[in-house]
Amino acid sequence: MDVVNIRDVVAFATKDGSEIRELLAPRNSGIRQQSLAEARLPSGAATTPHHHPLTEEIYYILEGAGRMRIGSDERLVGPGDAIAIPPGFTHQITNTGHETLKFLCCCAPAYEHADTVLEPEYNGD
Repeated sequence: MDVVNIRDVVAFATKDGSEIRELLAPRNSGIRQQSLAEARLPSGAATTPHHHPLTEEIYYILEGAGRMRIGSDERLVGPGDAIAIPPGFTHQITNTGHETLKFLCCCAPAYEHADTVLEPEYNGD
């Protein structure tokens, strides 16, 4: 049985600039087709706009307030919001609150830096 506690996970920075604590993934468990991580973004910070050619993601907001952009759609998000991010869609999340924005990120297939394409010039497409 694989049980991982967030207190025991070392944080790392993803290619898009968020701080991630990977809870379950092929690297540390019997899970093979997906990954689950907690992401943290300080007040006023934003991820670099990016997309994943292969991976679909779900963000689930735990704490804080943010603005989510997927393609040309933009929406304010907060605790309890689940966000579907299809493969290939450019996306960015910005912390609009005064506290750290914390959210779960589920990726299928599992997160890999190689499947992250940065797009510094985000025009909403």
